[in-house]
Amino acid sequence: MKIVVIGNGMVGYKFCEKILTKSAKTPVELVVFGEEPRPAYDRVHLTSWFEGSTADLLMATTEWYEQQGIRLHLADPVIAIDRQQQTVRSYSGIVETYDYLVLATGSAAFVPPIPGVEKKGVFLYRTIEDLEMMKAYAPQARSGAVIGGGLLGLEAAKALLDLGITNIHVVEFAPRLMPRQIDDKGSQLLQEKLGQLGLKVLTSKNTRKITGEETVSGLQFTDDTFLKTDMLVISAGIKPRDELAVAAGLATGPRGGIVVNEQLQTSDPLIYAIGECALYQNMIYGLVAPGYEMAEVAASHLCGDSKAFTGFDMSTRLKLIGVEVASFGDPFSPADSCHSIVFEDRLKGIYKRIDVTPDGQQLLGGILIGEASAYNMLLQTVKNKMALPADPASLLAPPAREGAAVSAGVDALPDEALICSCESVSKGAICEAVTAGHESFDDIKKCTKAGTCCGGCAPMVKDIITATLKSQGKYIRNVICEHFAYSRQEMLDIIRINTLRSFDEVLDHCGHGEGCEVCKPVVASILASLWNDMILAQGNDTAQDSNDRYLANIQKGGTYSVVPRIPGGEITPEKLITIGMVAQKYHLYTKITGGQRIDLFGAHLSDLPLIWKELIDAGFESGHAYGKALRTVKSCVGSTWCRFGLHDSVSYAIRIEERYRGLRAPHKIKSAVSGCIRECAEAQSKDFGIIATEKGWNLYVCGNGGSKPQHAVLLAADLDSETCIRYIDRFLMFYIKTADPLTRTATWLNKLDGGIDYLRNVVVQDSLGIGAQLESEMQLLVDSYKCEWKEVVENPDLRKRFSHFVNSPEEKDPTVKFETLRNQKKAAEWK
Repeated sequence: MKIVVIGNGMVGYKFCEKILTKSAKTPVELVVFGEEPRPAYDRVHLTSWFEGSTADLLMATTEWYEQQGIRLHLADPVIAIDRQQQTVRSYSGIVETYDYLVLATGSAAFVPPIPGVEKKGVFLYRTIEDLEMMKAYAPQARSGAVIGGGLLGLEAAKALLDLGITNIHVVEFAPRLMPRQIDDKGSQLLQEKLGQLGLKVLTSKNTRKITGEETVSGLQFTDDTFLKTDMLVISAGIKPRDELAVAAGLATGPRGGIVVNEQLQTSDPLIYAIGECALYQNMIYGLVAPGYEMAEVAASHLCGDSKAFTGFDMSTRLKLIGVEVASFGDPFSPADSCHSIVFEDRLKGIYKRIDVTPDGQQLLGGILIGEASAYNMLLQTVKNKMALPADPASLLAPPAREGAAVSAGVDALPDEALICSCESVSKGAICEAVTAGHESFDDIKKCTKAGTCCGGCAPMVKDIITATLKSQGKYIRNVICEHFAYSRQEMLDIIRINTLRSFDEVLDHCGHGEGCEVCKPVVASILASLWNDMILAQGNDTAQDSNDRYLANIQKGGTYSVVPRIPGGEITPEKLITIGMVAQKYHLYTKITGGQRIDLFGAHLSDLPLIWKELIDAGFESGHAYGKALRTVKSCVGSTWCRFGLHDSVSYAIRIEERYRGLRAPHKIKSAVSGCIRECAEAQSKDFGIIATEKGWNLYVCGNGGSKPQHAVLLAADLDSETCIRYIDRFLMFYIKTADPLTRTATWLNKLDGGIDYLRNVVVQDSLGIGAQLESEMQLLVDSYKCEWKEVVENPDLRKRFSHFVNSPEEKDPTVKFETLRNQKKAAEWK
């Protein structure tokens, strides 16, 4: 059986993958034509191209096609189909016969008929070539605009942000953003969030023409308003690529698309159509998951199975420019046939709405913006018509702890519940795989392929694994890896009780094998947290992570950062001059951070000891920006200068930072001290934050910024300075001793049984009777602190590590390249 596939996008590749796994009894000869110059790549995550190379997006290399016996013709689109002769002819003149033909031609960007679209500076957003042209043009553009406020339009806006353009407008014809996925309130909240990122949104705008001579200069709207812009991206939707089908006489829809039946056969039973070019019951499916299901059905039918395509749920969850957005079921149920329940928290930027039947028994659909952890469970509730709880509003409540909303109901899901829609994996298939001995998430991915595509189902897959193991009566231990049959907490106790001081000692005492990239950093972190030994003394292979090996963050382009500690943000003019002179001497990019430090970027590895010697001679010490350790203690000016200040927040911040400097932990730690409730130091967004009151200090714990910001929680109020430090000692040591690897304090608290009340009992009330022990363990670390970079500068053996080439006199890596940005250097973009 010879199959020719026209189109080498994501769906075309998935068809090849599916047919190969199903055709064991019937050998298949596969020939694939693609019009792009590279193999199939992940178009869903196209904006990540700006963060790496094209190879990061490839779904398979050309070698994979060769190994599978697939003849792949790249940059050679098919231009004609002869149905009578059962042949196809490519642009280069290649003619191939076929037994069956699969059209996976996908879609093209829809370009509205606007005068001026041909001007220089106007781009589409569809392929890597589009992104390459945008990147080349962006340096001459100060402002940008995107026509289209849907999924692709907002992705295009993200691309402009990644290109360094700051003045960006999103223009949408409809009265709201994402009109097919979210409602007016959700759109308004999303628009506010995008505004915080610097994106301006114009809705209800119809573009009359694109102005400018040869180059775009602006947009003229039909309401006689005008928008000036130097660069325009059109992302106003898609149209199916059906021109080959039309020329071959296949049936197509009045608005385009190749008509197919339940087996994805076209009007010619020897020709199939899958993906965004296929029209099933007057519907074009513009998501990748339905395309994958079509590939599965077509491959099955060609191999003699009776599977059918009967439509596909268009529920979706994605992160748009850092904002979670999801819709499921029917997000626009008629108002007269449902009751809507809404949860809104404008402070945190969260909007949730679910529609339930009038009797409150069934979930019809809904919208989630800003927080979508319950998406998988809500989607399954709709698809499987599961009964709702007595109070349906409880479905919208924020989870008491991470994962709670998802894990609570997986046992109630039927075996036929589709968990991974991308790969059509059911709950029953996952449970069977676990029962057969595939008991880890990685094993399940390899066995069933669940979670290997978009990854959205990963939390639910993990919960099903856990629930299945528990149902089998198996005790689930959170062990580090196969080399140590202990959790991090157990390992810490073993190392402390037995006074183990190196990875080799730990491995000999309670492990086996040689260790791996998982356990080595964990053990090194524990050793550093317990004994405060010089991190490099543990050897390159057991450093906490790759950054610790060189006491610097490895940056883009192969250079390193230098970040001296500036306690409390206070710095003398002399030290400030030293930083400037060092940056000038070694040609370093300089930036003042949000944590009141000065970062220096672009240092060569061999220059690091020289740079640090000059800084240390001036009185600086390591800022530990490279370590899972205390980073900064930010402060406002407090009572020293501010008329609102109640206490000297700068002095206290310096005291706090100098006490906990170098403290190694499961994850990085940030802190701040505010001199009054105006909170200029943003203490409530830190792992521990201190705010001055008229009676003393309020201590907040377990907050963090980042991708999932969380406010810190009040641990104790109106403390004197010594008591506050005593409670911080206890809190930090308790966190170090009980948290899992790479777990921030906010996540740790979310998972802690009893939550903040339990933590308050342990730290403030000393309910476990370990307060004195925690304080003494912290004091041991404080007393044994040494600046790591000072030790490197003064130790010739340690300085030898900082060389790119051991056997060559050449000191610097010749592959490191730089570009100029605002009169400073930056790392050249990776190709």
